Amino acid sequence: MTIRELDGAQALACVGQLAGVLRDCVEGGASVGFMLPLAEGRCEAFWRKVAAGVAAGERHLFVAEDDAGRICGTLSLVVDMPDNQPHRADVSKMLVHRRARRQGIAARLLRALEAKAREIGKTTLVLDTVTGSDASRLYERLGWQRAGDIPNYALMPDGPPCSTSYYFKPI
Repeated sequence: MTIRELDGAQALACVGQLAGVLRDCVEGGASVGFMLPLAEGRCEAFWRKVAAGVAAGERHLFVAEDDAGRICGTLSLVVDMPDNQPHRADVSKMLVHRRARRQGIAARLLRALEAKAREIGKTTLVLDTVTGSDASRLYERLGWQRAGDIPNYALMPDGPPCSTSYYFKPI
């Protein structure tokens, strides 16, 4: 398994594979901003916007590829922050395909993202995730601190509301 950062052109070339990972995660119940049923082309449109953001320097996109070269995970570092927050970045869209889970991919993606954040001078990272999720346990194991929870913040892909936990990590 390989972790690498994609530039804008590479991200655009990988839209189909990235869309497949997103679709799998949402269909598997991940609350990552999308509802079921996913409209045709919805995932691809999202990743085209991400690729444009990468090309514009607004975010860094990391992927995990399996031994066959297929994308099986992804994570973004959003660096397009307000003027009074140049020291911070947001972590977005931690996605690991169900076929590749429980192999340490999410942790490796997160470590690569944190290294990039340090390299570009960020000192505070922020993210949110479903309260009590596998992801929340991962973040806590990797030294992230929970700032608090917001009840009924978002919806699960099939409709019920869920609480969201906010985390931060000084790096």
